[in-house]
Amino acid sequence: MLCAVVAAAVLAWHLVGEKPHTVETKGSTVTQLNTGYVDAQACATCHGTIAKTFKKTGMGRSFYRPTTENVIEDYEKANTFVHKASGLRYRMIERDGKFYERRFTLGKDGKEENVLEERIDYVMGSGNQARTYMHRTSQGKLVELPVSWYTERSGYWNMSPGFDRADHPDMHGAIGPECMFCHNGYPQLTDSSQAALEESIFPEKLPEGIDCQRCHGPGAAHVAAASGGKATLPEIRSKIVNPAKLPRDRQMEVCMECHMETSARHVPSAIRAYGRELYSFRPGEPLGDYRTYFERPKDPKSDDYEVAHAGYQLVRSACFRNTQMTCLTCHNPHDIPRGEAAKKQYIAVCETCHKQVSHKGVAMTAGNDCLSCHMPKRRTEGSVHIVLTDHYIQRVCPARDLTAPFPESLLPEDLTPVQIYYPRSTQPTAREQLLLAVAKVNDAGIDGIGQLRAQLDRQHPQWPEPYVALGTGYARAGKTEDAVRSFNQALKFHPDDRAALRELSAALLSGGQVERAVEILERATGIYPEDDGMLANLANAYLRQGKLSEAQDAISRTLAINPDRAEVHDLAGLVAIKRQDGAAAEQSFREAIQLKPNLAAPQNNLANLLVGEHRYPEAEAYFRRALELKPDYGDAHHGLGLLMILERNNAEATHELQEAARTAPTDPEVHTDLADLLSAQGRFADAAAEYRRALALQSGRPDANLGLGLALLRQGQREEAFRYIQIAAHSSDAEVSQHAQGILGQVLR
Repeated sequence: MLCAVVAAAVLAWHLVGEKPHTVETKGSTVTQLNTGYVDAQACATCHGTIAKTFKKTGMGRSFYRPTTENVIEDYEKANTFVHKASGLRYRMIERDGKFYERRFTLGKDGKEENVLEERIDYVMGSGNQARTYMHRTSQGKLVELPVSWYTERSGYWNMSPGFDRADHPDMHGAIGPECMFCHNGYPQLTDSSQAALEESIFPEKLPEGIDCQRCHGPGAAHVAAASGGKATLPEIRSKIVNPAKLPRDRQMEVCMECHMETSARHVPSAIRAYGRELYSFRPGEPLGDYRTYFERPKDPKSDDYEVAHAGYQLVRSACFRNTQMTCLTCHNPHDIPRGEAAKKQYIAVCETCHKQVSHKGVAMTAGNDCLSCHMPKRRTEGSVHIVLTDHYIQRVCPARDLTAPFPESLLPEDLTPVQIYYPRSTQPTAREQLLLAVAKVNDAGIDGIGQLRAQLDRQHPQWPEPYVALGTGYARAGKTEDAVRSFNQALKFHPDDRAALRELSAALLSGGQVERAVEILERATGIYPEDDGMLANLANAYLRQGKLSEAQDAISRTLAINPDRAEVHDLAGLVAIKRQDGAAAEQSFREAIQLKPNLAAPQNNLANLLVGEHRYPEAEAYFRRALELKPDYGDAHHGLGLLMILERNNAEATHELQEAARTAPTDPEVHTDLADLLSAQGRFADAAAEYRRALALQSGRPDANLGLGLALLRQGQREEAFRYIQIAAHSSDAEVSQHAQGILGQVLR
């Protein structure tokens, strides 16, 4: 009776709608379910023991707020980490019961510079292998902080997965809801918070940990039946999903929705069915109705291993194929043992089929058992500081040290075209064929465009997403008009589709159609006034038009929403330069660098500004920092080369300008400046070649015509030289024209 009373009280406060409703979308109908979830505490009212043990599992500790009681990290002694690739330093701090991640660089005097400190609002990860940290911004976005705690070797700090590179997101890596999907329970959403979630703005109240309903489905009807006092026990049980009673495939899919990532090497490894909301999957329904998974064809003896591979690896195993085993055969998700207890439990499962195993020709060494030989622990690719049990049950495992450290960058790029991995079918449905075509475009770019175009022409889907995917593929291939056409097709089905508006404006800008891009962005920011990304693009477009007041207004609106956008502070500096306000430009560039010290553009822009103010040593330092971050940065090589000329270091100037010509081969100014330097060194043949490259890119360029004419003249090629000098003499550039006319006069005399 007490259970029913307490459950009724919980239900009164936390029950949300259960009734499904349908949405008509121009020829397509999709059923969307209201959540029907209850606060997870309602489950503990009747299932206290299970709830207690479950909270000790990795899933139960997947996401939570940090407290002094749950600290396992070293916040006192070894609490500083230096990232060599980016040159950034991080200090992990506990202060007055709160936790922070502090980023800084060291100046020449050894003092901290470019300091940015963010509070740790959430911890992601149980701490069994690792903990990663989230900061909640004023917008409601969750930013993944760059340093994580790893538990091997008694624990240490290192870069979060995907951050071990020079150009990592630093303190600005906002995560999307798709990432959170497998790391936490379902949040309760209203219509407005559902819309906000699409832009990675999370509800203020979030669940803390995966709860019962991720595996058992929405609990509202179950709690209502249990608290009503009239339902029988079978009726109460019928209102909730028990995965143990599901058919094998459906039972496996409850686990596989999060433990079957085929590979992080290609994007996406899975695509959600169009029209399905993120949190709409329900245990017991076919996973293939919700999401289609993809993989690249691989050798059956493939040796790769990644974090979310458990389900993917298990189904490769003969033990799985030749029996009716499921994840629940070995794992009780309510109470997962550790250490020796776990080993005994899992070996006992193995021995149900393999009681009398004879290891012919293989000597069982001391300490070995079924698991250490056939399901060894392995270091994961991608997340290289984590060691997990490989669920591919192999007769003979790879003969090497499977836990040996290796760098994150070891993960090789794989361009083999993707194919459907799940659901398995000899004849994919039309929807699956469409999603496969989208996956091929997203993953392989131009190679998949023809297939996606054919599927769209055949199926005529009414969703905007596949047309946006096609347009994005065209844009990457440099086919701007085709991209624009595809984005406009997407907007026919959903005129306010945010992704289509964003990508259309970007394609127009890249194609030089600035006026049209501004029209789209003005409309888009009117529909989505809080979208700081599109506001930033609008500011950039206004700057390209020379509309400085409008650009500054868009910048101010952007920074009011998200003051931490380093690239927008950089843009503000460029606007200030156009307004000839060097002090404001310098301040903006420095703010951009302070926010994101591993962003190369503001380093380069500040360096160019400092050159104009004759602050050469400081300018050189910023040019070199930009190139340290982005070695193929053509504009920075160009700027540093010109600075070396001013500092009379012709050898390094030549090297830098040659690098600029290599990394920015379509910039005629780079070739002209290099040619001028080569000519000054008496290397007239080399100079003439660079002048010709500049003129091939911009035939009417006065200085290149004059320079080529002089280089040819010095080589005795008078007839051809006069032709180029005469072109320069008739140019609209008064200084070049006057110089060319003077040369002609001297030669002809």
